[in-house]
Amino acid sequence: MSLPPAKVLVMVSGRDVRLRITGHANFTAAPDFKALVHGLLQKGYRRFKVDLSDCVLLDSTFLGILCRLGIQLHQSGDPEAAVDLLNPTPRVAQLIEGLGVTDYLRIIQEPRTIAGTSNGTETILGTAVTDRMELARTSLEAHQALMAVNPANQSRFKDVTRFLQEDLQKLEEARNQPGGTST
Repeated sequence: MSLPPAKVLVMVSGRDVRLRITGHANFTAAPDFKALVHGLLQKGYRRFKVDLSDCVLLDSTFLGILCRLGIQLHQSGDPEAAVDLLNPTPRVAQLIEGLGVTDYLRIIQEPRTIAGTSNGTETILGTAVTDRMELARTSLEAHQALMAVNPANQSRFKDVTRFLQEDLQKLEEARNQPGGTST
């Protein structure tokens, strides 16, 4: 069974960003999502409400990107800055709670805030051509964030991060060779 690709619907209001993530939010969607979030942070947005009610699966890389956002906002010193995860499915909520990241990501049950595409801009994540180096870098950063917030995650992700570090190093070496590429 093939899961639907991740889509994100974005709506901004004041300093708040409302995101509705649908489908399979995984490592292939993470670089696009990371770029989207970075752009919103650069524009001064500090409060993120992320509706996960239609997110069928959230992998550790995508969760790590959300966690990094939560850490950044927590460290900003702005008492209004936060990441609220709205209405995650039981499976997604179990992953979030199991990885111990709720100090930076709050799980909230509330009525859906974005009903359809008429209220904002919808983007399919993971459709842009992302080179292997950016995928590896994004996945590494995401897993490092998960390990930083919960010591129990060290044992869960140490092999993954070691592999990603080695892969990233090989890709960087290949890129630095004459005529080298990272794709």
